[in-house]
Amino acid sequence: MKKLTEKDCKTAISNGDFDSALVSGSKTVIVMTQSWCPQWAAMRAYIPALEESHKDINIYYVEYDIEPGECFESKAFMEYKENVLKNREIPYLRYYIDGVFSGESNFVSKDVFLKHLNI
Repeated sequence: MKKLTEKDCKTAISNGDFDSALVSGSKTVIVMTQSWCPQWAAMRAYIPALEESHKDINIYYVEYDIEPGECFESKAFMEYKENVLKNREIPYLRYYIDGVFSGESNFVSKDVFLKHLNI
């Protein structure tokens, strides 16, 4: 898993979605969450094994309640997630296949996570 940078998040706010270079891999997942979320903790437990067994999956995450930076401290990123992407639950996942947005979900099991990526 790789952490999203403030620049990545500001680009999403400005453009309405994450930069195409970020999601251009064959299978990419963006996770937006808050650090205290127990469902996120459950997902963090299975994600490393998925990345190990499926080298074509790129997973990026941001725990926007604890990140330093203006777009997090001002709540601009949370407002983008909730008002532009229209999702107020955490964790919120966006799936991209070959650089194209293919779906979204909130907490899912490992098997459902893989189904979203057509695995």
